[in-house]
Amino acid sequence: MKLSILMPVYNEEERIAEALKQALAVEYPCEIELVVVNDGSRDGTGAILDGAADDARLRVITHPRNAGKGAAIKTAVDSANGDYMVILDADLEYDPLDIPKLLDPVLDGRAKVVYGNRTFGSHSAYSFWYVMGNKAVTTAANVLFNSYIGDLETCFKLLPVSLYRSLEIKSRGFGMEAEVTGKLLRRKIRPYEVPISYRARGREEGKKITWKDGVEALWILGRERARKR
Repeated sequence: MKLSILMPVYNEEERIAEALKQALAVEYPCEIELVVVNDGSRDGTGAILDGAADDARLRVITHPRNAGKGAAIKTAVDSANGDYMVILDADLEYDPLDIPKLLDPVLDGRAKVVYGNRTFGSHSAYSFWYVMGNKAVTTAANVLFNSYIGDLETCFKLLPVSLYRSLEIKSRGFGMEAEVTGKLLRRKIRPYEVPISYRARGREEGKKITWKDGVEALWILGRERARKR
């Protein structure tokens, strides 16, 4: 099996070099490729990516203008050569050392789709409202689709590339997280969840998601539940 690690990047000049280093340093149980999409960064991110170490596993694609996380992931998926994919943000909130944990249930035949479940604590949440918003969106998905998942908004979603392509995700921003989950649950595909580590950054460190994204996620979940086809 080959795993495509998809990394959307927007204005992460302070973290992108370390993010690449960490992702490529992991001992994965399978072949991997790291597909980085520079989503119209206006800082020094592009220059850092241009000067990244020559690694045959690394490919960089550039959007001329910022199009959003969902659009960046679509670009990465369209060019992915792997059998499976997982998203890894470049903000260092997630630890790529957890990716092999996500692969374990797939490699031993227990699961097809695996989510990394964050356990929020004082070190892993930058605000009370961020955690409550995440719980509200996740609860809405569970109620609407009669399911029980612990963390809808997790970045770590591991699934077959072909399955992701078949979902035909339309959301160009952070709403893609809710759309992916809503469409999976609509197909009766319940993600297998494994615990992962997480360290949230604050607004002053560049965190981009806002309450508006939470409202959009709720709307998307409702739309997917009501959709007849």
